[in-house]
Amino acid sequence: MSEDQTPENAGEQPEESLFEAPPMGEQERMVEAILFASAEPVTVKELAGRMPHGCDPAEALVHLRKRYEGRGVTLIKVGDAWAMRTAPDLGFLMQKETVETRKLSRAAVETLAIVAYHQPVTRAEIEEIRGVSVSRGTVDQLIELEWIRFGRRRMTPGRPVTFVVTQDFLDHFGLESARDLPGLKELRSAGLLESRPAPSLASDEDSEDGDEDENQSEMFDEA
Repeated sequence: MSEDQTPENAGEQPEESLFEAPPMGEQERMVEAILFASAEPVTVKELAGRMPHGCDPAEALVHLRKRYEGRGVTLIKVGDAWAMRTAPDLGFLMQKETVETRKLSRAAVETLAIVAYHQPVTRAEIEEIRGVSVSRGTVDQLIELEWIRFGRRRMTPGRPVTFVVTQDFLDHFGLESARDLPGLKELRSAGLLESRPAPSLASDEDSEDGDEDENQSEMFDEA
């Protein structure tokens, strides 16, 4: 099996058991049932914990993914987990009007983009790239949305904390990993990482008021 087709841990041998494992067709049905009923993506380890001993959920995922190719529902990988989602080309069928759509501020969009493309990244590095200070409110908003989280501390003086994007972020935008994001050139073309001089006392609080009504990338809209 090729690397891009084989789920995580596909090479691992199933745990030995005194009981004979169910046929692979039955294991596929078990995996299908678990993923169908799960609101959140499920890892191979979690699948193995729910299935009878001797089962090989990684192998079942390979067969199940192939079975759903070209169907209205597909099996996708989100980070190190798996989920059943509507086929991307049929997403328009699921759309509906909402009463209110609230966009992220430009400061939040830029901060999110920087974290996604430079993770793990510290607050100081975000400020260096943006050219303005990053307010606590901007970071808190992205953490509350569960689109970024705290990463490991840097082994540098002061041991600053880093930020990384979450699995919810990847799932929301239909990405397997941050490597699937558009190129930085495209992001700059969209105006999300435009260069700007660094004002001496600039901060997010100062810049957000002026940028709130500017056109923002639909990718980072919050419904």
